Amino acid sequence: MADWESLQRAAIEIAERAYAPYSSYRVGAAAFADDGRLVVGCNVENAAYGVTLCAECGLVSQLHATGGGRLTHFVCVNGSGGVIMPCGRCRQLLWENGGPTLQVLTPLGVRSMDEVLPQAFGPADLDRA
Repeated sequence: MADWESLQRAAIEIAERAYAPYSSYRVGAAAFADDGRLVVGCNVENAAYGVTLCAECGLVSQLHATGGGRLTHFVCVNGSGGVIMPCGRCRQLLWENGGPTLQVLTPLGVRSMDEVLPQAFGPADLDRA
């Protein structure tokens, strides 16, 4: 059973470190890896808006920088601590690093990644090409 409360707390704490001078929209993300490790990330904005880094990007980077593995449980929050949904690009990141069984805390409750991103495109699709 996942400790969603501690995962959400970690996301809220890291959201405070977000760099969001343009939008003032802080985002924090936290996840557990398959070895029990906690990984976090926060958004980092850029004056060239299109190259802003979402919180999930930092989280996936930390996952790989600290040993790799697979994500098992994930949550993303806004600066007020409210649970939010990842954007489309980040859903793809989560799919590739957690797969269809990754558990995601959403505003409507816990959903598997295959519910969050149905009919996802992934590495297996490239193998078939």
